[in-house]
Order: sequence, then structure tokens, then C-alpha cells
Amino acid sequence: MTVGLQWPYVPPDGWTAADLDQLNLDGPYGELDALKHIELIDGELIVMSPQTEFHRRVVQRLCDELERQAPDELTATREMDIILGERQRPCPDVSVVSASAATDLDRTYYTPDDVLLVVEVVSKSSEIRDRETKPRRYAEAGLRHFWRIENDSGRPVVYVYELDPATRSYTLTGIFHDRLKTSVPFPIDVSLTELSR
Repeated sequence: MTVGLQWPYVPPDGWTAADLDQLNLDGPYGELDALKHIELIDGELIVMSPQTEFHRRVVQRLCDELERQAPDELTATREMDIILGERQRPCPDVSVVSASAATDLDRTYYTPDDVLLVVEVVSKSSEIRDRETKPRRYAEAGLRHFWRIENDSGRPVVYVYELDPATRSYTLTGIFHDRLKTSVPFPIDVSLTELSR
């Protein structure tokens, strides 16, 4: 990215993952933090829409629960970028990463080697990205575990996927409505009804 390039102009060669750390977060008319929550998908900057209360509760409570249940060598984090390639820097809602990678308090992203699980909570404004584009990119990068959470009349439903390494695509391994109980990527037991209350 050219130093001093002003928003909203796209760099001559398009956006790259490295550009995101150089962006001025304020909007073109001085709107504070206009680009605070963005991600890069297929070289396109995606400015995130305001989240719903359902989304906020589920993300926060799931992150807290995964953090509590994770073994010592892992930790849960929310809304941290993962650089998957030069033009791929998604920002999953929740990730489980290695605790050693999380010790760097100045980092702004993780790499696929750091990440064990990614979770996306689907919003109306991000349905296609959360259901199709981002899972495909996560699988291509070799992330072994992916969960997608949908809002079913105010109740979270979790779709659990595991990577098939031969095809570099995800296979659905379970759909959970009231309670999510699984042994991978580590033993997890979560009351889904409590996530949105």
C-alpha cells in the first residue's frame, strides 16, 4: 500500500492482507473508527454491519465458555483476523488458538498454524460470506474445525464441520440445538440455550 494513500482509494494492485494494518480507521469525512471492524475477503474490503444483540451475546458467551473449557495450551479469542493468503484476511467471530501465539499482545492477526477452530455467527448482512465464502477459504487454508451458528427464532443452532484433508473441504459432522457436546477439537460441552439468554 502506498504510504499516505487516502481512503477510500483502492491501491493500484488492489488490497492485500498487509494493507489492513496501515489503514486509517476514520472515514472520509472524519467519522471516527469507520473502518474499525473490517475484513479482507478475496481482495475486497468488507466493512462489518452493526451487530444484533443475539450476535453479541452468542459471540461473547461462546468465547467465554470455550476459554473456560480449553486445555492450557489453547485459548479462545474473538474478532481477531487470520491471514490465509495475500488477499485473504477474514475476521471470525470466535477462534480457538494456541496459547503461545496469544502471548504476543501487539499482534493484529493469527496464521492458520495458530488456529484450531473458527466460528462464524451468521447475520443477515453476511449470510453468503458466513455460509459459503469464508468456510471455503478456511478449508483451503487447512483450518481443521469450523462451526457456523444460525439464529433460529432467538435460539442458536450450531453446525459443526471437520476438514477432509483429501478434498480440502468441510464435512458436516453434527447439528446441535439445545446442547453442543463434542470430543473434537477438545472435549466441549456447551448449553446452547444459555448462549442467547
